[in-house]
Amino acid sequence: MSTHQSRRFFLGHAAAGFSTLALSRSALAQAAPKPAQAEHTVTAPVGIEVNARPIPNFEPRDRARVRFGALQYRSGLVLTSPHRGFGGLSGFRFLDDKGERFLALSDQGTWFTGAIRYVNGKMVGLDDVAAAPILNSEGRPITEKRLWYDTESLARDGSAVYVGLERVNQIMRFDFARGGTSARGEVVPTPSAIRKLPYNKGLEALVFVPRDMKSQPLAGTLIALSEGGFDADGNLIGFLVGGASPGQFSVKRTDKQFISDAVLLPSGELLILERKFSWFTGINIRIRSIPLKSIAPGALVDGPVLFEADLGHEVDNMEGIDAHVTAEGETVLTMVSDDNFSMLQRTLLLQFTLVD
Repeated sequence: MSTHQSRRFFLGHAAAGFSTLALSRSALAQAAPKPAQAEHTVTAPVGIEVNARPIPNFEPRDRARVRFGALQYRSGLVLTSPHRGFGGLSGFRFLDDKGERFLALSDQGTWFTGAIRYVNGKMVGLDDVAAAPILNSEGRPITEKRLWYDTESLARDGSAVYVGLERVNQIMRFDFARGGTSARGEVVPTPSAIRKLPYNKGLEALVFVPRDMKSQPLAGTLIALSEGGFDADGNLIGFLVGGASPGQFSVKRTDKQFISDAVLLPSGELLILERKFSWFTGINIRIRSIPLKSIAPGALVDGPVLFEADLGHEVDNMEGIDAHVTAEGETVLTMVSDDNFSMLQRTLLLQFTLVD
């Protein structure tokens, strides 16, 4: 290794070390509770500027490489904004079938809407980005109530939008047909076991199984996955809310990973985005595929790993995932990162084609 390469290697890993220090979820979980930070929240809808810098290569060490497990890298963006409330993105869902219009949320109780702009199939920027406070049933920002700000998970059922709040382990439902991001949220009745999930490691992923998936027993069910709630055998806890067979199930935990989000493919595969932190290796992420039909009350489910990445790749604290199918029939996965409003981290938007 040349002196220049050695220096780049050292600087890269030194920077990674500082970044992963900020990413330590275990450290965050042990920190004293703190309310939503005023500078990172909004009190009224507002249009914001978001700048985008392209990420030409997912693995800077090997710029010719585009295949990573079952995924092929398409494009990526580093997103920045002069608006202090932009960041902390913890949930992401497309609002159309083209993979353009999106709905996202921050963990500081804020909605973000906008559209991804493409050139020759590659992301190049965001258009028409707006921010708005997430409202409670009284039309007030949810952040006004203590701990009701850690909005970590997001699911859609047509115009109905579900949001999971991690610190209080509650689920809210919003009817976007009534005002979009100005809709008022209603608390969804949930099993008491959800509210007993660990502080700051509660509801991290929500997925709604469409009612028109007639071949799926879980059609019409909201799947809620915990980040770090464990069953008696140390596996991660999930819940089936509503639908024909409500109940609790478990996701096999391997390699000390924690769940950060999930998405359901039209094929009936549930893709689970996971991450882990180590003081030696930093942040690691992966995607597992689990057959939806294997999920049922009392079940222990598992599936193969499709994708893995670490700080040798262009990743950060990846917390959101969604999918869309292109006009050519390609399944595209989109991932977004939560920068924790830290100068040491980045808001990334990454896209891959599912090739296997």
